[in-house]
Amino acid sequence: MSQPTQDAVLAALASVRDPDTGRSVTEAGLIQGLVIKGSNVGFALEVAPSRGPTAEPLRKACEDAVAALAGVTSVTAVLTAHREGPAAPAQTSPTAKPSPRAGLDGVAAIIAVASGKGGVGKSTVAANLALALARLGLKVGLLDADIYGPSLPRLFAINTKPRTEGQKLLPISKFGIKTMSIGFLVPPDQAMIWRGPMVQSALTQMLADVAWAPLDVLVVDMPPGTGDAQLTMAQQVPLKGAVIVSTPQDLALIDARRGIAMFQKTHVPILGLIENMSVFLCPHCGQSSHIFGHGGARATAEELKVPFLGEIPLVPQIRALSDAGTPIVAHAPQSPEAEVFLALARKLATSLQGAARVAPRIVME
Repeated sequence: MSQPTQDAVLAALASVRDPDTGRSVTEAGLIQGLVIKGSNVGFALEVAPSRGPTAEPLRKACEDAVAALAGVTSVTAVLTAHREGPAAPAQTSPTAKPSPRAGLDGVAAIIAVASGKGGVGKSTVAANLALALARLGLKVGLLDADIYGPSLPRLFAINTKPRTEGQKLLPISKFGIKTMSIGFLVPPDQAMIWRGPMVQSALTQMLADVAWAPLDVLVVDMPPGTGDAQLTMAQQVPLKGAVIVSTPQDLALIDARRGIAMFQKTHVPILGLIENMSVFLCPHCGQSSHIFGHGGARATAEELKVPFLGEIPLVPQIRALSDAGTPIVAHAPQSPEAEVFLALARKLATSLQGAARVAPRIVME
């Protein structure tokens, strides 16, 4: 079966007319962020904010036009809005408490694994925590929420594309858990040059339009920092709580504090702080060295009155196995390094039983 080309996709979209202007969606410049990976096509339909609630039929028409092309097996079309003129005043405070509504059907708890900055090993920790929770007998999913730098395809060595069933994407199962990442849909060397609203829509659709259920826990590997993507997840996703990952050094802990403050301001419980790369264990002589300092995360947790979940050593095998696509908990579940993650998962599972927070149901428009 031949695969769709960019010209063919754009030609199909050119046949869709915007009822407000009478022009095609391509002529009006409404199509943004077009990506094609094999037989999978993704793009954003960007309209004015005032049209958001009424533009769903146009989004569906665009999706149907591309889906009709030969060689196309799945289409992900997200509806986004850009501002025209000065920014409109906020209707509610970003720190206002969410109204009490249900979360994702069939998903008992959603937790975020976050960091205030990159380079602290957050994705490796998130992957191994998810695998450890599964070893405890829970049904677990792992969502890679980093649109610009997805790492899950490499961490789990997944090179296949997700299938669709009806209007839902089917998560890819590996090592006993369900996974999803934008990296499954785009080539690894393709830059995602998307605006903030497009990223926000992609994130919410990877939650609402993926067949996650049934799950006990959905672990969300958050992008680093405290920007739009993080705020979207904190405000719009019914998070049961957040886990913050940091190294012991002061520079990392400064950013970890910012991450904790963001979640607290958006009324997301902090389930705990983890100190990664706590101590380097030499594989040759067995001696330990505190390369990045030691104990900083524990002291920060005590100061901020948030739980301290534990320390993860800096062990070459953890890094090597992650790069090889076989995280330590999956590759060597009986190893001392895997036991560290299992101990963290036990504490996290206990914390989940006491956390309570309800956020708005995701509504795709």
